[in-house]
Amino acid sequence: MTTIRVLIVDDQMMVREGFSVLLGAQPDIEVVGEAVDGREAIAQVAALRPDVVLMDIRMPVLNGLEATREIVAADADAKVLVLTTFDLDEYVYQALRAGASGFLLKDASARQLGEAVRVVAAGEALLAPTVTKRLIATFSQAGGPALAGAARPGQQVRLDELTERENEVLVLVAQGRSNAEIAQHLVVAESTVKTHVSRILVKLGLRDRTQAAVFAYEARLVTPGG
Repeated sequence: MTTIRVLIVDDQMMVREGFSVLLGAQPDIEVVGEAVDGREAIAQVAALRPDVVLMDIRMPVLNGLEATREIVAADADAKVLVLTTFDLDEYVYQALRAGASGFLLKDASARQLGEAVRVVAAGEALLAPTVTKRLIATFSQAGGPALAGAARPGQQVRLDELTERENEVLVLVAQGRSNAEIAQHLVVAESTVKTHVSRILVKLGLRDRTQAAVFAYEARLVTPGG
């Protein structure tokens, strides 16, 4: 059994210890380190090469948003799972755009925490799709600068490279559907869906499903409730 190596980043000791205990009880997960701020997190990621980073947003020295951006810039394969509460939605959205693979609420149960780490480690990226969809839709409704109006010229050029079926799959990904659900909806094999998703990411220059979902919302392929 492959062990998933996790780094916990949070400025609150009780939070770090709590997550460490919960994850340590999982047979396939190992906590390899902790960090108290974004700057230390960057150093720890470089030194420990964890499979998944649990990243808080509001921290001293360097916040989780900037740390996520630097970590992903240094290693495109880095997987960052943002820790948040609903009152930090705006920061979470920015973190997703910075390259985070998904987010997790701090009051998650041990089962949810373990599953979240496994999902992100496996490269699925789009964690808690219905919540992620609601989060992004909230900012679309709010008319944030990144989401207002039609697709930007650069986005439209990249969208034009997609086939009709790839465009359809992208919309379903943005709606928070899993590969299995997309396969059932389109009446195709799940392996076919995986191939479509891989081609979409390559054509759009995106790193994972989360960025694909963000791209689809920003390009107005999906609208709140769509």
